[in-house]
Amino acid sequence: KTLAFVEVNDGSSLSGMQCVLTFDDIDDDTKEEINKLTTGCAVNVLGKVVKSQGGKQAYELSGASLRIVGECAGDAYPLAKKRHSLEYLRTIAHLRPRTNTVAAVARVRSALAGSIHKFFQDQGFLYVQTPLITASDCEGAGEMFRVTTLDLDDVSGLPLAEDEDGKKTNGVNYDEDFFGKPAFLTVSGQLGAETHACALGDVYTFGPTFRAENSQTTRHLAEFNMVEPEMAFADLTSAMDNAESMLKFVVKDALDKCDEDLTFFNKFYQKDLKERLAKLVTEPFARVAYRDAIKYLQEEIAKDPSKWQFPEVEFGTDLATEHERWLAETKFKSCVFVYDYPKSIKAFYMR
Repeated sequence: KTLAFVEVNDGSSLSGMQCVLTFDDIDDDTKEEINKLTTGCAVNVLGKVVKSQGGKQAYELSGASLRIVGECAGDAYPLAKKRHSLEYLRTIAHLRPRTNTVAAVARVRSALAGSIHKFFQDQGFLYVQTPLITASDCEGAGEMFRVTTLDLDDVSGLPLAEDEDGKKTNGVNYDEDFFGKPAFLTVSGQLGAETHACALGDVYTFGPTFRAENSQTTRHLAEFNMVEPEMAFADLTSAMDNAESMLKFVVKDALDKCDEDLTFFNKFYQKDLKERLAKLVTEPFARVAYRDAIKYLQEEIAKDPSKWQFPEVEFGTDLATEHERWLAETKFKSCVFVYDYPKSIKAFYMR
């Protein structure tokens, strides 16, 4: 042997760095360590960054020494050099951050979170942290994860509530629970943000929220981070302006900082991703009144109602996903605000 090539990756980018170790220039300990290298092990390599003589990378590390600092059983390492399904990666959650997809998602999410905070901070918003455990059902849907210290493995031992006559009921007496009342994981920080906005002006929350809706579709998550701005003395136009400005700022920041990761997504997941994101940044969002949106939909559906799952559209109809997608993807070919909905079909917190 005269050369050893080792590819290392510290997680800071999609591409790893090639380390070239010339046997005439390395010590005997390094030669022994090279023979022990396995996929997935952790190494400490010392050397000089030089221009690469190969065509796959601009730079490489001319290594002087290598030490294994974390061993890995290569024959049992479950990540091969091939594309793994996301379902398979869920079975090895402790290793999936090492894959291209999950690592790229983590880097993009980090950039997005940082730019969300920067946007609102630069706009003079105050960041407030609202409770994750709450007794309030903020959105009124009732599908919440319950938080309790009562022993649910001993159902017979649960304290029972009493009716006004002092008789035991089938309901649990939450007076004996940790908080003295039913408690849940929050579905939204909106109520807390609204109270802060009334005292502090423009505020925003950005934290975990939880939904216990038992849906297996890609549109529903049990846990996610949600951004919720609340602006004092704002009108509908300023709310739309804020949302559009925030999205443009955040997406542009991701395009600038995460080009390699977005190019990866563009190649393997959505061919026109970068083009669509660039268009979002450069073109204004469409704004259409609800009444006009209904008219556009009625005209389109009338051409062939059989193509639509929900062809019955009239004033007062709550727009379905297929209606929203047609407006955005076909009618306007851009992001779309639909405003001036009839308040009777919107949630109580939007009226």
